[in-house]
Amino acid sequence: MKKALITFLKIFIFFFGWAVLSGVIDIPNENPAIWRFTAELIPFVVLVLFTVVFLFIERGEVKIPVTENGIKGTMVGMLAGVVWIGLSATILLASKQLEIVEKNDVPLLWLWILSAFINVTMQELLIRGYLYQLLKIKYNLALAIVVTTIIFTLLHGGAIEAGFLSVVNVITMCLFMTALYESERTMIAPIMAHAIWNVIGAIVLGGVSLADDYPSLYSMAALGNKLLSGGDYKIEGSIVVLIINIGLMLLFYTRYKSRQAKKH
Repeated sequence: MKKALITFLKIFIFFFGWAVLSGVIDIPNENPAIWRFTAELIPFVVLVLFTVVFLFIERGEVKIPVTENGIKGTMVGMLAGVVWIGLSATILLASKQLEIVEKNDVPLLWLWILSAFINVTMQELLIRGYLYQLLKIKYNLALAIVVTTIIFTLLHGGAIEAGFLSVVNVITMCLFMTALYESERTMIAPIMAHAIWNVIGAIVLGGVSLADDYPSLYSMAALGNKLLSGGDYKIEGSIVVLIINIGLMLLFYTRYKSRQAKKH
C-alpha cells in the first residue's frame, strides 16, 4: 500500500507539476511560427528539467534509455516512420480515398518542422520517459503500457471527439510506439518514427492533425468512403491506418519477444 501511494504521488507531482509550470509562462510574439516554436519549446524544457530532477531522486534506480543503441535506433525508427506514413498515404491516395487539392505557401517552413519535432520529443519523453520506466521497474511492463497508453490517449482529445475509430487509431499507434521502443531499447526509435509521421503527414501532406495553427504545404480532401478515407480527419481517421498500426505493432512485438528469448 505504501509503495502504491508513493508511486502515485510521484506520478501526480511529475505530471501535474509539469503541466502547471508549462502553462503559466507567457509567450508574447506576433509571428505565428516563432510563437509556435516557443509554445513547444517551453513545455519541453520544463519536462526535461522535471525528468532530470525525478531521475536524481530515484538515485539511479530508474533510467531512460536514450543513447544506448542510438545509431541503430535512429535508423530503425526512421525506416519505421517512412513505412508507416508512406504506406498509409500511398494506399489512400492511390485508391482515390484522399486527394491533394491545393498547394500552400508556408513561410519559415524549417521552423514549423523543428517545432513539430520538439513536440514529438516532448510527447515521447512524457509518455515513455520517467513515468513509463518508473511503473515498469516498480511494478511491471504491462502496467506501464496500460497507464501510459491511457495518458497518451487522453492527451489527444481531438481523437476522442472524432469518434471510436480515431480513438482506436491513437491507442494502436501508442502501442506500436511502445513495441518499437522496447524492441530497439532506445527512446530515439519512437521519436524518429513519430516525428516522420507528424512532419510528413501533417506539415507536408495536411492529412494528420497537429495544433490548429500548424500550416501544411498541401491540403487534402476526403473523396471516398468515410471508413476508408477518414472523412474530416483524413489519414489518421482511416481504418487503413488501424490495419497498418496493428501490423507494425505486431512486427516490433515479435522482434521484442525474439530479443527476450535470446536472453534466456
